[in-house]
Amino acid sequence: MQRSTGLLLATVLTTGLGLSATACGASEPATPAPGGAAPVTITVACRPARSAPKERRAWDDDVAAFMRAHPGVTVKSTDQQPCFDPKTFGPKLAGGQMETAFVVPVTTYDDVIGKGQALDITQHVGLIKNWNDLRPDVRELVTKDGRVYGVPNVHYGVGLVYNRKLFTQAGLNPDTPPTTWAEIREAAKRIAALGPGHVGYGEYSGGNTGGWHFTQALYGRGGSVVTDDGKKAAFNSPEGRAVLQTLHDMRWTDDSMGSRLLVGWESLMMAMGGGKVGMMLGAPDVVTDVVNKFKGNVADYGITGFPEARASLSGGEAFMINPKATPEQAKAALQWLDFRYNTVGKGRFDFARGKTLGNPVGVPDNDVYGDSPTGKAIQAGREENATLPVQNYAPYVRAAAAVPPKAEPPHAQELYAILDVVMSGVLSRRDADPGKLLADAEAKADALLAAKG
Repeated sequence: MQRSTGLLLATVLTTGLGLSATACGASEPATPAPGGAAPVTITVACRPARSAPKERRAWDDDVAAFMRAHPGVTVKSTDQQPCFDPKTFGPKLAGGQMETAFVVPVTTYDDVIGKGQALDITQHVGLIKNWNDLRPDVRELVTKDGRVYGVPNVHYGVGLVYNRKLFTQAGLNPDTPPTTWAEIREAAKRIAALGPGHVGYGEYSGGNTGGWHFTQALYGRGGSVVTDDGKKAAFNSPEGRAVLQTLHDMRWTDDSMGSRLLVGWESLMMAMGGGKVGMMLGAPDVVTDVVNKFKGNVADYGITGFPEARASLSGGEAFMINPKATPEQAKAALQWLDFRYNTVGKGRFDFARGKTLGNPVGVPDNDVYGDSPTGKAIQAGREENATLPVQNYAPYVRAAAAVPPKAEPPHAQELYAILDVVMSGVLSRRDADPGKLLADAEAKADALLAAKG
């Protein structure tokens, strides 16, 4: 739900070293391989666009530096923007046209691995020198039957994004944001009381985003959308009813959610950027999007941990290696991924260069390394070169590493569409019955899952 694109954008903005691809080609010819070894050519995602000349030059500098350090290797960048395009991903994958190293969203890991469309790189993970510092739960997502098939590249977890300016105006302390749903409810009432147009807590009701956010809240309470075997709906549960009852009470008893139904990703983001919405669930890149796409004042926004969370809807991406790659190509591709995406102070983590390029630095939009030594070093570099108020994001950084990630359910988009009806019902009708809404949705979801096999 916009998240893969959002994280890609956030990485571009944070480091100045984007994940969007353009023209094919290497910056310079490879130097001869030592000892007469055969030359190796790899294709990789993703070179920044010509419309971002500074970032493109930085990418080309990285390619040149990598090839100088690895004689005999030529790196070519593919001509596709963005890196992951859902319209072309399937056909390219099925046709064997993927790069040597290609981007896979987390919701597609199992499918790609199960179909043998990613190389088993278990014996080569040592080429990622900080491999053991990657979060174990994130590494587990690219592991099947004890074998490794990818290098985690982006990981996010849900938190609570909030407007610090509105907190202050409402007499709330923006440095001690809510940690429970009861506190969220109370804060939302005080923000809504600021006057017409103010919304204490914003939520989606359609466009598949309603079901997506229901899933976020459900996971936080310890619930699941489907059973462990993926064959039945599991959201008609005490946790699911608690999510809806809280929203119903905030909407109709507290009058803290406004009267306008928000449908689609852009609607709530636009409202948040307008400065009158106090809180919403979201990952750190919400801050980036609200500021850069929807003209919010960067100083106004903070993000804290997911309240009372037993798990957090996670998302992100990994790099996988084309199964057609030769052993030499696989090795070179992993060395490139180590250099460009997994080295402190280099490539995408060269925050000093990102600052020099004039890009915003500071949003903790990627948590693949958690609080490991590498993760701490990355965060220190981010803070040292920050051009954004990193103190506003510190509560999220402290809390996120302790919340277990939980992936989206299978057939997520179809299930989200069904759950949109649940969210719309509870937010649009005072007399809505959460139990009946969930039971109706459960019947539809069970039929969908049965049809999917």
